[in-house]
Amino acid sequence: MSITIYTTPTCSYCNAVKAFFSQHKISYDEKDVTTDIAAQKEMIEKSGQMGVPVIDVQGSIVVGFDQPRLRELLKLS
Repeated sequence: MSITIYTTPTCSYCNAVKAFFSQHKISYDEKDVTTDIAAQKEMIEKSGQMGVPVIDVQGSIVVGFDQPRLRELLKLS
């Protein structure tokens, strides 16, 4: 499963998403939009948002730490 999280180092919700994924042993790619301008543009194009986290779960975009939506996309109970 392909998952990308667009983050910033100081974002508490980003850290919560990463902890949630670690807890469920879900691997992901992380892109820091403060240092990776291409990732920043990619995130804005995909989501229309400048805020983080933005999570791309195999093409489904989740803005923020929307745990119910993530559980649904990842088929977690």
